[in-house]
Amino acid sequence: MAVAKKNTNWFAVGVSAAVVVVLIALGGVVWFMNNQATSPGATPTSNQTFDAKTGAISFGEGKDEIAVFADFQCPICKSFEDQFGADLEAAAADGRITLSYHPIAILDRYSQGTEYSSRSAGAAVCVAESNPDKYLDFAKALFENQPAENSTGLTNAQLVDIAKQVGADDAASCITDDTYRKFGAAQAKAHDIKGTPTVEVNGKRLNLQDAADMKTFTDLIS
Repeated sequence: MAVAKKNTNWFAVGVSAAVVVVLIALGGVVWFMNNQATSPGATPTSNQTFDAKTGAISFGEGKDEIAVFADFQCPICKSFEDQFGADLEAAAADGRITLSYHPIAILDRYSQGTEYSSRSAGAAVCVAESNPDKYLDFAKALFENQPAENSTGLTNAQLVDIAKQVGADDAASCITDDTYRKFGAAQAKAHDIKGTPTVEVNGKRLNLQDAADMKTFTDLIS
């Protein structure tokens, strides 16, 4: 009885192997792109005012800490700063509170693709790193010059001009190079920020629509 000869279709095997290689390569590309999209980017250097790990830029040495998470593209954040900024700074200067600002980015979709939220938050980090004593002036100037939603926002050159106007000249190249462009979005994710402004007192997140929570906040700064 003749034994049937088994033929291997090497062409099919080759095609299958090639498909596997392509799929692995595509998987690597997808992983790389996802990793780049969620990467916190360059890591800034901490100093006495700025904690690069938590993203907090802190003033005062009071036993109670008020943390404010803000997006410089956010109109409500500007209103919050206009209403409470001076009182917060005074309470920190008097030693009644420790005031910690966190520049974050969640509103890039409102700047026509220029990612102004991320760029302005990154610029603020540049100032906190190189000229921390100028941070409050820079942040206030950003709110004073806040671009309209759905505009292209301020350019990096304009952000540099604002930094220089408040005396934060050392931050210029950092802002121009977008060194910390990814930092604000990464911090928003790390702190689970869904809306701004977000305020915490001694680590407890407040509901700014709740009268009791607002009383807790205002009692500390009045």
